Amino acid sequence: MIAALLTALLFAGPAQAHGVDPACEGAEQYYADDDLQAAYMLNYFSLAASYSPLHGPVPHEPGHGSVALELAGVPPLSCERRLALGGSKTEDTNKTPVIPRPRLSFTLPSDGPIVGYGSVGYIPPVTIFGTRNVIVSMEAGASWRSDSGWQSGLRFHATLMKTVGDIATAFDLDDPAYDDLYLGSSFGGDLLVGKAWERLTPYLAVGLTDVSTFFYIGDDGVVQNNAQPFLGPVGSLGLQARPWKRLELAAEFYTAPGQLYTGRVMLGWGI
Repeated sequence: MIAALLTALLFAGPAQAHGVDPACEGAEQYYADDDLQAAYMLNYFSLAASYSPLHGPVPHEPGHGSVALELAGVPPLSCERRLALGGSKTEDTNKTPVIPRPRLSFTLPSDGPIVGYGSVGYIPPVTIFGTRNVIVSMEAGASWRSDSGWQSGLRFHATLMKTVGDIATAFDLDDPAYDDLYLGSSFGGDLLVGKAWERLTPYLAVGLTDVSTFFYIGDDGVVQNNAQPFLGPVGSLGLQARPWKRLELAAEFYTAPGQLYTGRVMLGWGI
């Protein structure tokens, strides 16, 4: 319930429907293009919800897994990035600093140097504050490990997200509210390398991620096209730790250069 509540805050609440936020006055001079501005915002939230590793190349000892909660940071958009409609309006997008995502992961049994693994993440569709959100993520990977602790591997990931609610609010407060529909997806692949010690595994992941979006505005039946859907490099630099018995922790810096720079953490319990 907490996860659904915080995720709903991404889009809950009205947009700035009556001009430019006073805190953003003067930002209009930096406004460039409606299509590019809309594309940035549409891509931004799909990238913020994308499924980065938060683990080393071999997530767990073979035959084990974990139940965990991820907190994915959502940095607030600047005034320049919140402007819309020729710079005449600012969108109220900065609703929550994190996306909380429960994760269930597992590593397949293996006696050799090659190890397979997978995980799923899920935020259920609960209606709160007039919006209903659901996020489903998955990954699958295979890695090689050496007796010296060095590891490397490949992983593939995908995320689907849906939000239904009054997102693009009316210009006139007396107008009725209509539900809008936002769909976002991201998928891609990463190459991971890391070095495992007894309780710590620092790692680096680099890859390519593709984003697709669909936004239907309910009050006028307009579909907001994404003029530049994101397709580009992503990277993670992180540390996975097992400080005590079954307790598992992870922290990473995650970036899609030019679009998103954020931190993510995870707290888990080994099984």
